[in-house]
Amino acid sequence: MATDFATTIRRVAAMGYAGVEPAGFAGSTPQAAAQLFQELGLTVCAAHSPLPLGADEKPVIEAAQLLQSPRLVCAWQPPELFQSLDGIKQVSDKLNAASVVAQAAGIALGYHNHWFEYASIGGRVAADILRENLDDAVFLELDIYWIQTAGQDPAAIVRQQGKRAPLLHIKDGPATQADPMTAVGTGVIDFSTIAAASSAEWWIVELDKCATDMLQAVQQSYTYLTTNGLAHGKN
Repeated sequence: MATDFATTIRRVAAMGYAGVEPAGFAGSTPQAAAQLFQELGLTVCAAHSPLPLGADEKPVIEAAQLLQSPRLVCAWQPPELFQSLDGIKQVSDKLNAASVVAQAAGIALGYHNHWFEYASIGGRVAADILRENLDDAVFLELDIYWIQTAGQDPAAIVRQQGKRAPLLHIKDGPATQADPMTAVGTGVIDFSTIAAASSAEWWIVELDKCATDMLQAVQQSYTYLTTNGLAHGKN
């Protein structure tokens, strides 16, 4: 994608995907990306971005508005913060403050998990403590692969969170921290149980790194999800 953002997006749209969740623009700009998404009929379901706080507030909000994105997602906080109650409180305070800013612009703000939020602190799961400290307006983007990598049951957590989790990150592979991912349907994730548990609005295919050609895996993932009735695209 870094070579040609527009060509990559056009290829993804041609596969049948209904929407996108940008996480940066790989040499393009929010303005150019917004025009491209509109031309291709791609809905922006959310955008990964820095938190709209301090110097980032104006550019982050303006980019979301250009993209007509109803949601912003914080994709990362330092793993060490999830090793203590004070650290988790720091994360929740930042997310709550950013949510207030986003809401003022008509945008919802959410948090995307990795595996380290599911570490145990005093017999409790850090992710549960975080949720208890988040305002109700802060939604969750559950990454089912990282949840399983952490040794948790993704279907149970998806069911538990319900409409608090309107976005799911869908990926597959061996469910280990270091190994590359694979096309959806070719790894260890049980997507049928997740589908039965889910009330999410969007299933978002995401492959952080891939054991095969990335775009072939993205196409294979779309085919698996749509032919098995687990999700649908625009076609």
